[in-house]
Amino acid sequence: MTNLPPIGIRLLPSLDGTPNSSRTLRYKIFILIFTFLCYTSYHLSRKPISVVKSVLNRNCSLSISDPSVVVNTSSHGNNTKWCDWKPFDQDNAGSLLGSLDLAYLFSYAVGMFISGQVAERVHLRYFLSAGMISSGIMTILFGMGYFWNIHNIAFFIGIQVIGGLVQSSGWPSVVTCVGNWYGKGKRGLIMGIWNSHTSVGNILGSLIAGIFVNTAWGWSFIVPGIIIGTLGILVFFFMVPSPEEVKCELPDQLPATKYTDRATESSDLEYGATNSQSSQTSLISLDKSKERPISLWRALLIPGVIEFSLCLFFAKLVSYTFLFWLPKYIHEKANYDPEKAADISTLFDVGGIFGGISAGLLSDFTGMRATTCVLMLALSAPVLYIYNLYGSLSLAHSIGLSMVCGFFVNGPYALITTAVSADLGTHEVLKGNSKALSTVTAIIDGTGSIGAAVGPLLAGVIESSGWNNVFYMLIGSDIMALLLLLRLLYKEISSSLRRS
Repeated sequence: MTNLPPIGIRLLPSLDGTPNSSRTLRYKIFILIFTFLCYTSYHLSRKPISVVKSVLNRNCSLSISDPSVVVNTSSHGNNTKWCDWKPFDQDNAGSLLGSLDLAYLFSYAVGMFISGQVAERVHLRYFLSAGMISSGIMTILFGMGYFWNIHNIAFFIGIQVIGGLVQSSGWPSVVTCVGNWYGKGKRGLIMGIWNSHTSVGNILGSLIAGIFVNTAWGWSFIVPGIIIGTLGILVFFFMVPSPEEVKCELPDQLPATKYTDRATESSDLEYGATNSQSSQTSLISLDKSKERPISLWRALLIPGVIEFSLCLFFAKLVSYTFLFWLPKYIHEKANYDPEKAADISTLFDVGGIFGGISAGLLSDFTGMRATTCVLMLALSAPVLYIYNLYGSLSLAHSIGLSMVCGFFVNGPYALITTAVSADLGTHEVLKGNSKALSTVTAIIDGTGSIGAAVGPLLAGVIESSGWNNVFYMLIGSDIMALLLLLRLLYKEISSSLRRS
């Protein structure tokens, strides 16, 4: 039975019309913008915790001089922790805050592997809509902890665990939608621009959370929760995951050749094709493969998936450590108030927008995805060292180095999670199987999300011994990410030299 378009689409005459190519273009623009807004809301709703950390545990003596904090100082006596939010008022506050990150990110990583499989087997519109609405509810509940005066760490960790699981619905869904609508021609550039939703969401999340952080931090979560929940309702009425649903032209999914090697032919055997099969049997098998989602194991056998997954483990470790700890780092290193620290931290994401676009453009121009990642990772390590050394000297240093740091840190991360994932999800060894994109995307980003869980946790533990040690950990992670791509780097360079 053919699926009907969602009711909202049937009420939008502007998306109809002839010829078919014009109609397809309208839908492609619509899907690109709509999925951009959807994933912007995901990052917008997960960003507030990094801003609110500054008030859950802070230097209370400095807060007395903050004009936005109204207190009766005579009533506190010698209590130096009066402004903290219990239970984050003890010496183990860094570990507790790190445990919140771990709870969210570890459950997100586990949920990612599950979501990839589920997304291939249910209608993406329903799956994405339910995930966004559930994410909104959990974000709002975290903020309600402020108004309900909750000080039990189990409550906040429980919210983070469930929140991580439901938020894992987003990435496999939106990447699959975009991958279904766009071919491989300029995928790096298109998805590099599109992937700026990550940074835009972080920026908006920081700005919204910063408005309320010094007064009633609960609203820092409630407002983003309302935004993502509302967009989730719109997804139910308007999302079109694939061109077939509205009888549009299919994109040109040319085989990916950048990550293949001489073993590609033998990989066909791993997918069930043998030399003894007749052509008729092969055709039947091919038709069935187009209808059937692939397993996690078969997805891992696609050339390049393991290398890029492990590389993303370390690249995302660095990116998410900045996501969850940068406002607190700026607050402590430069002695800015929490709201100003949140505003400055958005410049890291501004740099990340340009980094993702540049990585996509460069990889499209050269046809060398792995080489592009290695180049940016190699430059990222010294930039991290310079940022820690000079980033807090002045406002100008903080602004400039934050942007440069974001450019090189987020560039490889953005390229791997978008264009690389989409390329590998439509790899030639899949023989046209369109039911693999969500699974491949989930494997790559799920592995990266494990790193994203480890990074902020390590930062919470190491931070007590000094921020220098945190940055040494980040630099080491960048170097590991680079080393994991050396085989693919060699193959790309060798292939380029042979062609020239």
